[in-house]
Amino acid sequence: MAVPLISSPPFLVFLSFFTLCLLAEPVLGITRHYKFDIKLHNVTRLCRTRSIVSVNRQFPGPRIVAREGDQLLIKVVNHVPNNISIHWHGIRQLRSGWADGPSYVTQCPIQTGQSYVYNFTIVGQRGTLFWHAHISWLRATLYGPIIILPKRGVPYPFAKPYKEVPIIFGEWFNTDPEAVISQALQTGGGPNVSDAYTINGLPGPLYNCSAKDTFKLKVKPGKTYLLRLINAALNDELFFSIANHTLTVVDVDAIYVKPFETETLLIAPGQTTNVILKTKPRYPNATFFMTARPYVTGQGTFDNSTVAGILEYESPPNSLHSSISIKMLPLFKPNLPALNDTSFATNFVNKLRSLASAQYPANVPQKVDKHFFFTVGLGTSPCQHNQTCQGPNGTKFAASVNNVSFAMPTTALLQAHFLGQSIGVYVPDFPSSPITPFNYTGTPPNDTMVSNGTKVVVLPFNTSVELVMQDTSILGAESHPLHLHGFNFFVVGQGFGNFDPNKDPAKFNLIDPIERNTVGVPSGGWVAIRFLADNPGVWFMHCHLEVHTSWGLRMAWIVLDGELPNQKLLPPPADLPKC
Repeated sequence: MAVPLISSPPFLVFLSFFTLCLLAEPVLGITRHYKFDIKLHNVTRLCRTRSIVSVNRQFPGPRIVAREGDQLLIKVVNHVPNNISIHWHGIRQLRSGWADGPSYVTQCPIQTGQSYVYNFTIVGQRGTLFWHAHISWLRATLYGPIIILPKRGVPYPFAKPYKEVPIIFGEWFNTDPEAVISQALQTGGGPNVSDAYTINGLPGPLYNCSAKDTFKLKVKPGKTYLLRLINAALNDELFFSIANHTLTVVDVDAIYVKPFETETLLIAPGQTTNVILKTKPRYPNATFFMTARPYVTGQGTFDNSTVAGILEYESPPNSLHSSISIKMLPLFKPNLPALNDTSFATNFVNKLRSLASAQYPANVPQKVDKHFFFTVGLGTSPCQHNQTCQGPNGTKFAASVNNVSFAMPTTALLQAHFLGQSIGVYVPDFPSSPITPFNYTGTPPNDTMVSNGTKVVVLPFNTSVELVMQDTSILGAESHPLHLHGFNFFVVGQGFGNFDPNKDPAKFNLIDPIERNTVGVPSGGWVAIRFLADNPGVWFMHCHLEVHTSWGLRMAWIVLDGELPNQKLLPPPADLPKC
């Protein structure tokens, strides 16, 4: 429950000054307090009951609601045996990197019986984001929505909806996901896939024993609903559609976009999409499935199932319709794209454009100080002596950026950076381009072994960066949703095949490119992004397919302090967890 803190004025303060403070409050924002108790509790899905790690015994976890400009103080108390940290996905964390959350990057995890207060202010953001655990695979059950409303008195750039509904996609495992990834890392093989997808924690009627566990969205005719869609699934991009209804996309990753209509959308893990649903003008005498299933580009196994919720219209009171059972009505089902429909995926993301208005400009860096070219993809690492491994040709699966599989440190990178104690923790020599170039999307090289290291890129404050991320064909081309902490970035270009530095930049969109925090590197292709390194701290970048992050598809950027006081990282809080 959010509790705004409004200080009482000191005794005998002038009434006019007090009035001024009250008038200023909506502009400055308020302080909101939340408490997250991390506990184990039993949940039954698919006729299986298991103990899950959750927040406040809720699954999915509680909704965080705030306005642009508000300060959030979220106390996380760890009552479970696992180490815990929480990431506020998409929050810029301007100068407040200590609150970002990835374990061993910006903080040591919160140990059993310990607590930590995440303290941050929402600056210049409004829309839908989400929070999730950021250690191992605990985010399988530790996640929930973040709803950021505009400042009081500031309207949406579209008609105000009748109602707003968060819809968060997840993946359910009948076994403990921690055991799943632990076994995979030990054997070197691919992890077991999930048993179901969920909408707001519910798998729906297409799964065994789950008709009663179905999300139902009850609507009125002739109304508009803002659906706040969040993909919190561990390892799968998802297609989503509502039968016989058109959706209008208005926002992605808490950034307003030029509105466009679509019957189906694609949403990758780590991404959010706000859509307007306009209901039919009259009671339709029918119900409608809303379904999601994966978009698959890789060669590994995957959860080939479909989650369904139901869109139900409220019948007018005292009408013939009200006496008809919902179960008697026809149920329409949407037609989702084929599992590997890269053409649809490409066409969908190409429609996304920033609003680029006077009120919501697209401040794309027009000049570039530093260029980077990163290959992202899979690889192998050697099997340990006297062990049989289940990866390709008896090796272990790995993943890398520029062939560096990131080795997580045992102390937090941000703390080491802040204290000037990097020796033995990280080295600032992450390669700006592949050390050994090859035909990235052609015949893969014979040597697929990755290197290992805790390497980072160091950027001076306010450096303008252009980063091209190139998928590779090693162990099969695959789409990779890359998430950058601490920043939004502009997606200025993308294409298939190998990036051509001589021809492709001429086609970059520097006028109204989409701005976001998580972007899909196309399967067998590349994506180019630009961002301004205006946020001092240590910022993680990784694939949001959790299996790839576990295999090492991750790295970190260090942005140095600027010269002015408001360009420097704030000091660490007193309760920062220790390793």
